[in-house]
Amino acid sequence: MKHLENLARKLSLTKAEISLISMLLGFLVLGGILKNFRSMEETDQLVKKAETARLREAEVDSLIRLAAIDQTTVREDVLQEVTDAERDESSEKPAAHRSAGKKTFSGTIAFNKAGKAELQKISGIGPVMAGRLIAFRASKGGKVTQFQDFLDVKGIGKKKLEVLKKHFTLE
Repeated sequence: MKHLENLARKLSLTKAEISLISMLLGFLVLGGILKNFRSMEETDQLVKKAETARLREAEVDSLIRLAAIDQTTVREDVLQEVTDAERDESSEKPAAHRSAGKKTFSGTIAFNKAGKAELQKISGIGPVMAGRLIAFRASKGGKVTQFQDFLDVKGIGKKKLEVLKKHFTLE
């Protein structure tokens, strides 16, 4: 208490003013501590954002890999369609005798090797569904091993899965 009185006399301040200045200095120190704490939190957030960006780069790499796989499947599909078109043109049946109704496919197809045109031969699989199936196969590394995995494809339920089981082989 003596120090406070000596300081008050030297600065010609009252005890109340000294107490107020001490309190303000205390708040100043507390503010500095809080500011330092917040900057550390901001640093942690920036580190997390950098890690997220690095993960996004990995996603981009995987998307590029999937696009390359899709590009090769598109090439295979185009070659398959050209081959099918040439086969259809060289067939000896006149166009009038071909059926105009729905196609009924009764054979089996090796799914892991099938192109888009081959998949479309199965009733219920159009160009969109064939594209989804090929993209699904590509996402599985080019090989599907279980029929239950097809339920992950948009548009395939239990009924369509039964149809696919009849027509697909998973070699």
